[in-house]
Amino acid sequence: MTRILTIEDEHDIRRFLRTTLGANDMTVIEAETGKAGLQKASSQSPDVILLDLGLPDMDGMDIIRQLREWGRIPIIVLSARGQESDKIEALELGADDYLTKPFSAGELIARIKVALRHANRPQGDAPFTYDYDGLSIDAAARRVRLDGEDVHLTPIEYKLLAVLARNSGKVLTHGALLNEVWGKHSQDSQTYLRIHTQHLREKLKDDALNPRFIVTEPGIGYRLKP
Repeated sequence: MTRILTIEDEHDIRRFLRTTLGANDMTVIEAETGKAGLQKASSQSPDVILLDLGLPDMDGMDIIRQLREWGRIPIIVLSARGQESDKIEALELGADDYLTKPFSAGELIARIKVALRHANRPQGDAPFTYDYDGLSIDAAARRVRLDGEDVHLTPIEYKLLAVLARNSGKVLTHGALLNEVWGKHSQDSQTYLRIHTQHLREKLKDDALNPRFIVTEPGIGYRLKP
């Protein structure tokens, strides 16, 4: 069974998580403080961590930092903090997703499934495949097809799409995409990212207002539908 560590101090939220996750055949490990959460993350090997940022003993951002120092366990932030700056900071520190309270049981389970799929995908430059709603990517052959037809992309457009596809379902911040596609010295070049994303959408016949593939997370970044 999938093991989920919840680091949450609110009793009602813990009960909701326990009921929801248990109903979906997931084992729940509970921690009410950041210190206890770090200890259980180390000793009980959870598959996913659900983390509240507003804990009584530690700030959730510090917990993300510590978790990322020694592991890649998927982290989904569950927080009442809805500001873009909080979301960006958490994602930049290494969180895999961010849900603002209140959220539905269905959305939570969907986000956990995406995080699990992402954790089991090849990392680095290992070949991968992507197939969704007529869009297929064969990274080994560097081939992209849409509705059975080859899509001809520039090297930058292909690299941008490949990064999104390798992390499909996961929000990638502007900074993360710039670093992956253009390198670590391009953090102030969001214009490049916007232009190439627009060109990529045109070739994929994708509408930014009603996205088939690439979803804009306003003020944060982009994600490719899983």
